[in-house]
Amino acid sequence: MNIPFLDNLRKRRVPDSGTALMSAQEEDPQGIAQLLSECELLRARAAAAGIGLDDSTASLEALDQMAPRWRDDPEEIPWLGNDAGLYLGTVIVRTVPGAVWQVWPDGRPVVRLASGREVDVVAAGQQWAADGAPELSRRYAEVAEG
Repeated sequence: MNIPFLDNLRKRRVPDSGTALMSAQEEDPQGIAQLLSECELLRARAAAAGIGLDDSTASLEALDQMAPRWRDDPEEIPWLGNDAGLYLGTVIVRTVPGAVWQVWPDGRPVVRLASGREVDVVAAGQQWAADGAPELSRRYAEVAEG
């Protein structure tokens, strides 16, 4: 059976989210950095705890001291962990000379240091949200050392 609009749909290739994010990073790295720094859930939980997130290392220390009430909701842990990782990456990119966001082909954002080393900040944030260790401020210190 020949259905022309189905043929057109089959020919149309929609890039996956990883490819789209990689392309956007190449075209507008500052826009991607801004997008990755939003971290809405983390910012809401921090604000509720009286913590202001100003993209500083002091704010990472404050997050480390926050009561982990999100652990009562297993569905929230991965979301908050993702945001915590993106926030950690944002602080690194804004304070460590030469650090930039890099998007892997699968769409996962990492931080690339001037040395070329890549840091999977999302995995670090998820581990922090689930276990509380290593602390975000400690992870930052390890990365900042080089």
